[in-house]
Amino acid sequence: QVQLVESGGGSVQAGGSLKLSCAASGVYFEHYDMGWYRQAPGKERELVSEINTDGTSKYADSVKGRFTISLDNTKNMVYLQMNNLKSEDTALYYCASIIGASAYWGQGTQVTVS
Repeated sequence: QVQLVESGGGSVQAGGSLKLSCAASGVYFEHYDMGWYRQAPGKERELVSEINTDGTSKYADSVKGRFTISLDNTKNMVYLQMNNLKSEDTALYYCASIIGASAYWGQGTQVTVS
């Protein structure tokens, strides 16, 4: 069974940084694409960043140059380093693992930028 548990969210002032962590169990990174999504109040869930099984990563235009996704294969962890945070980054951030047509989600961690 896939289980994803996010942590690291919080409240930060604009221009600050946060690092989100996702503990993944039941997931083999060589088989699953891993990603971070977010959902702001009144908006649809959107892709923030994704890293594929071949190691390539992609980012939403709004976060390019500010956010970095990474994996730690030894710990089965996924990270999202977020720098120069802006008020529009405020959202509930979800970790996701995707294999074929199946997607698994964590419960989310709240990021609030003021």
